[in-house]
Amino acid sequence: MQNTKKTINAKNIIVLVLLILASAIILAPFLFMLISSFKPGRELMRYGINLNIDLNIMSFDNYGLLVTDRDGAYMHWYKNSLIITTMHTVLALFLTSMVGYGLAVYNFKGRNLIFLTVLAVMMVPIEILILPLYRLTVFMNIINTYWGVVLPFVVSPFAVFFFRQYAVGLPKEFIDAGRIDGCGEFGIYFRIMMPLMTPAFGAMAILQAMTSWNSFVWPLIVLRTTENFTLTIGLSSLITPYGNNYDLLIAGSVMSVIPLIVLFLLNQKAFISGLTIGGVKG
Repeated sequence: MQNTKKTINAKNIIVLVLLILASAIILAPFLFMLISSFKPGRELMRYGINLNIDLNIMSFDNYGLLVTDRDGAYMHWYKNSLIITTMHTVLALFLTSMVGYGLAVYNFKGRNLIFLTVLAVMMVPIEILILPLYRLTVFMNIINTYWGVVLPFVVSPFAVFFFRQYAVGLPKEFIDAGRIDGCGEFGIYFRIMMPLMTPAFGAMAILQAMTSWNSFVWPLIVLRTTENFTLTIGLSSLITPYGNNYDLLIAGSVMSVIPLIVLFLLNQKAFISGLTIGGVKG
């Protein structure tokens, strides 16, 4: 019995050490970037990004530039990214959850065909869709607008698949009970089933927000003016053949991570629960 406990403890220690090493490797790039964000750009040009901490040259001046430099362009980019990410995440959760729920709960003609279509679309590279989607946005006259960035990718096939797999495992007795009590189908979904899908919403909220926040190719195609740029496009515009504004670039990159960190900390329990339960149901 004691040998078994010692073996288990040894395994736990090994797993813990491996997880700590993996965490250190993952966090190392962010640590490099965080320390470098307090250094002047000329130091980065001379010595590159490093972990040397010199309090004589480190300051918060770079973060002050985020507000004052280039007429506050960075804050416009930040605001645009927040608005687009919020719009995309809210609409994506609302639409994909209803589609996934419908495919899981209701039996109707063509249901399997729709589900197979969803799976097929998941395998289509985004590069193939860019041209037809661009022509569609031009036809709808939503070029250089928030809607032009959000609408073409608001219904993610992966999110539909995830919600469908999660909804398959929900107890159908609640639906029957709601119908007996005279509740309509939308009432059953919003009042009964949606609260049961909270872990799935938590997981998808983080994944959808991360996808929208980090999106680069499509916003680069749709957005035309500097005022409408998102963070990813704006920060990339700081790197030019004629000079690189590392003072603003590094500090801006650090600040760009904060919303995703806050979102994950607020939804981490639902995120882990949603991925765990959703991955084994169905």
